[in-house]
Amino acid sequence: MTRRIGRVLRFDSRLCLVADEEEDRKYMCSLPGKFRTQKIRPIAGDVVEFTPMGSSDGIVNAIRNRRNELSRPRVANIDQVILVTSLVRPAVSYYVVDRFLVLTEKEKLPTVIVINKVDLLNDNRQNAEFRKIYSDIYQVLEVSAKKGKNLDELKQVFHGRVSAVAGMSGVGKSSILNALNPGLGLRVAEISERLDRGKHTTSSLELLEFSFGGYVADTPGFASLDLGDITPSKLKNYFADLRSEETGCSFRDCIHYEEPDCVIKKMVESGELPRTRYENYTIMLDELRKRRTLRKRR
Repeated sequence: MTRRIGRVLRFDSRLCLVADEEEDRKYMCSLPGKFRTQKIRPIAGDVVEFTPMGSSDGIVNAIRNRRNELSRPRVANIDQVILVTSLVRPAVSYYVVDRFLVLTEKEKLPTVIVINKVDLLNDNRQNAEFRKIYSDIYQVLEVSAKKGKNLDELKQVFHGRVSAVAGMSGVGKSSILNALNPGLGLRVAEISERLDRGKHTTSSLELLEFSFGGYVADTPGFASLDLGDITPSKLKNYFADLRSEETGCSFRDCIHYEEPDCVIKKMVESGELPRTRYENYTIMLDELRKRRTLRKRR
């Protein structure tokens, strides 16, 4: 039979669910022994060549090269990342937001920040402060999954794209997706009063199809984000507002830390750049410098 092209929606052990977008049909495909021998496994989002073996079964023949790949969540060939956060219940720190943004910048993935649960805010000062820091760099949407606020606008962000949704546990990722597309039927957990955070309701990664067009990876909540192989000298490249070429810093190799006459530090002191962003940058920079020192001692 003729090979076809499909997208992996889910991989479980030796079988993967593949969507043939041209035929609007899904196939449960097995992997030949060569994949197991070579220890090659598809992940959600992979584009594969497969041969249908009936109306609903097939065999994967090859996995095409990935345009991009996130390690956590493990998903490939995505068009954008939707970072869901909240300012109350739970109050997610700017440090967590910045740490996540470093990783999406490293992968050169467009990122949209969604502030959920704005209906719980007592006033607009909190979201106004957040917008002041981030809206010049990223698209920021304020939504309420519970009240339905700005969900039509968010639906347009998802439409026709392959998106990865991520955020801390309890911020309402699954609630938003259910509100956008009720047929998804994702589980939603209550917030822990003691810990002020939610329980993980997504334990495995699956690419879900929106009824209005597009795919989304509903990812497990994360408690920490490893900066991986980022070097101290490269970290500034992943802070869009701290890059030397965009802010006019005279020293191309300046890491905006201990160097005298650093333009970035002057802009922070004058209020032209957000102090929280710079402080979070220096915390991560210290971590990477210490890590490099430990490696040299081994």
